[in-house]
Amino acid sequence: MAPLLAAACLGCTLAMFGTGLSDLRQMLATRSVENIQFLPFLTTDVNNLSWLGYGCLKQDWTLITVNAIGAVLQTLYMLAYLYYSPSKRPVLLRSLLLLAVLAAGYGYFTLLIADTQTRLVRLGLFCSVFTISMYLSPLADLAKIVRSKSTRCLSFPLTVTTFLASTSWTLYGLQLHDPYITPSAWHQADPHPASCVSHSRARD
Repeated sequence: MAPLLAAACLGCTLAMFGTGLSDLRQMLATRSVENIQFLPFLTTDVNNLSWLGYGCLKQDWTLITVNAIGAVLQTLYMLAYLYYSPSKRPVLLRSLLLLAVLAAGYGYFTLLIADTQTRLVRLGLFCSVFTISMYLSPLADLAKIVRSKSTRCLSFPLTVTTFLASTSWTLYGLQLHDPYITPSAWHQADPHPASCVSHSRARD
């Protein structure tokens, strides 16, 4: 059962990450970043790298594989955005802020917390809270969809793949009795339209 769930998590999450390829194709085709947001790429990259660290501590190769691939894809999207963006300064500042946050987090979890189990618990808690907050943030857009009675802002492929990925990760977390994977995966079941112009989102 565990290998089957791991394969489902891998396949469904990679399919979810792949929905961002539409933005990449648009950037390459138009050679611009018009109607594409940078923030979803940035927050998803932070999320992937955080879960990657948790997976390494836990020695969970499903988490490691999924989030390593996700981090590479999000970084690729960010580099493409930086290349085609006419205003590179804000993008560079946000990217540098990301690096600073990651460096601070690495220093905290590796230098200030000596006990491996304590490090695992705190990093898992951070990953879970960050993922939940990231997926709850677009509720204003969801309310806009309800008010307008239009799904133009909602990416159907992203919604379906997110639901499948969240279900797989919930079952995987329950299988492992992991208190951090399960709640963060459950909150991915919410459809999350990034905006009416961009649908890029990710998870672990």
